[in-house]
Amino acid sequence: MKITATPNKARHQAWPAFGVGLMMALAVASAPSEAASSSKKAKKNLPPQPTTQAVPTTAPTPQPTLAPVSEIQTAPPVMPVVRDYSFGEVVSQSVSGDVYSNPSRWQELDFRNLFTKGWNQPWESPPTGGGGARRQGWINAYDGVFFRLSLASFAWQHGLANNSDGYTGTLTSYTPLNQRMEIRTDIGLASNRGPTGLANAQTNFSDFTVTPRILLSESKEQSQVFEIYFRTPTGNSFNGNGIASISPTYEFWTNYWKGLVVRGGLGFNIPYSGDITKAGARSTFNGNLAIGYYLTPHDAVPFGDFVVYVTNNFTQAIDTRGPNSTTTFTMGPGFRTHLGDNWYLLGQADFAVTNPQPYDYQISSGIMKVY
Repeated sequence: MKITATPNKARHQAWPAFGVGLMMALAVASAPSEAASSSKKAKKNLPPQPTTQAVPTTAPTPQPTLAPVSEIQTAPPVMPVVRDYSFGEVVSQSVSGDVYSNPSRWQELDFRNLFTKGWNQPWESPPTGGGGARRQGWINAYDGVFFRLSLASFAWQHGLANNSDGYTGTLTSYTPLNQRMEIRTDIGLASNRGPTGLANAQTNFSDFTVTPRILLSESKEQSQVFEIYFRTPTGNSFNGNGIASISPTYEFWTNYWKGLVVRGGLGFNIPYSGDITKAGARSTFNGNLAIGYYLTPHDAVPFGDFVVYVTNNFTQAIDTRGPNSTTTFTMGPGFRTHLGDNWYLLGQADFAVTNPQPYDYQISSGIMKVY
């Protein structure tokens, strides 16, 4: 049997279904907005969050403020600037410049750089020795060091070989030209030594001597010098002068302990021209050794740099001009003191202890100016 619904009955059945579908569609559409609303509400209820990161509860490992020693790049030591001097500047500064106020300009010298170091640099006064003693000259002792000074000395001899007395006067100057070389000059001012005693004595000028000196090596504790004396026959043979001779000599100076200074040297004296026979000149081998001790500081004037010493001199004739080979040995004490303003007083007594004697004894004194 075929059943068909009437239109009115179908319309009444469709409205309830339509209403249910509309309700479901509205529910689905409102779900996202409610979720968003609930999310906003949840966010409103949360505590505010900081905008920066939180500080860690444990402090970071401290870092060293300096790099490890092995990583530090150390700069090379700064070397003193060595100025280039002209020849004239080197000589002028050495002769008349200030060579005492800046000891840092002094430098050590040795044999290895003898021909390459020091020749183009002005001379500078060296420092005190290893023990604190100053490099200074003594009467009747080998020098062994460089100076810039002048010394006026007087020597009186008692009991010369002719049983008379005699005297000599000399002006000695030391003039450095650079750190390696200086010139010593000895001007014989007077000599009255005569062949037959005071009754027949004459006073004349002595021979003039010029001595180039080379500084072989120098450190704080020691100095070594080689020099050659060139004696010219400017004096009178009557006084034992008028001789031309050459004297190569090695000298040394040392100070290793406190005020103790040991100095000396060896050399030869070889006359080659002039009135050799009349003056009684001989070729000789010479030696000197002097030992002294400094007792006071430099500024304790008039007894500053006060030193007492003993000097020993040895002379051996090595030619055939005389009847035999003569050996002469003399020794005696000496002193030196700083009077002030770089003026010094010196004295020494020398006694002959071998025969034949050149004299019984000799008394020497001198006044010195360091400039």
